[in-house]
Amino acid sequence: MRVFRKESRWITRVTILAWALLLSWSALAPALVAQPDRWESAIRTFKQADRLHPPPQHAVLFAGSSSIRKWESLEQDFPFVPTIRRGFGGSQMADLLFYADSIVIPYDPAVVIVYEGDNDIAAGKTPEQMFEDYKAFVQKVETELPDTRIGFIAIKPSLARWDLVDQMARANRLIRQYTLWKPNLEYIDVFAPMLGIEGKPRAELLLEDGLHLTPAGYALWTEIVTPFVRAAMNQLNPHAPQQE
Repeated sequence: MRVFRKESRWITRVTILAWALLLSWSALAPALVAQPDRWESAIRTFKQADRLHPPPQHAVLFAGSSSIRKWESLEQDFPFVPTIRRGFGGSQMADLLFYADSIVIPYDPAVVIVYEGDNDIAAGKTPEQMFEDYKAFVQKVETELPDTRIGFIAIKPSLARWDLVDQMARANRLIRQYTLWKPNLEYIDVFAPMLGIEGKPRAELLLEDGLHLTPAGYALWTEIVTPFVRAAMNQLNPHAPQQE
């Protein structure tokens, strides 16, 4: 009888410990695992906009997280090409992959400009995990849209997330190395140009939150992204008038 009671108490303790671990994991899971369904409302809004105003085919699609969503001057910054802006909240690379069939593939874009990774690292993903999600996205686009070029805007340095700069720099290096072997890819380096002479992010490029871009920040991005967009469009349309 005593043995049975001891075993019962032991089983109860193990059960309690298991539940405690499960609850702890549940609390951490949102930070480590992307939950694409949380963006359903934003994706529905995009689809409604598409029905009301069908976007141009073979455009330059800018997709990703809030740095794309907040790029409100995008159309004016790239007046020489049709553009589509599909940035949603604090999305991660896995989210963009999940919704590629809704907000990437249907547009048949000539070029896709991606900005993701910032939130991945901040949420606790390793550079390698973020990189694997990016590779999966590239493979999907290559399969569905083999003529489409992809440009990855480097994960930016920011004051708000400066403690994560080494991990972000590693993710950038992984993607840059991968790009060297893929002729349809481009790594667009905004990381180095956003650093000041002391090696820290230039404050004038960031809002007061130390994370999102000011108009000056977007002007810098435009200057850096434009050569890739022009070259990609000219390569895809060699008989069209050269972009100036």
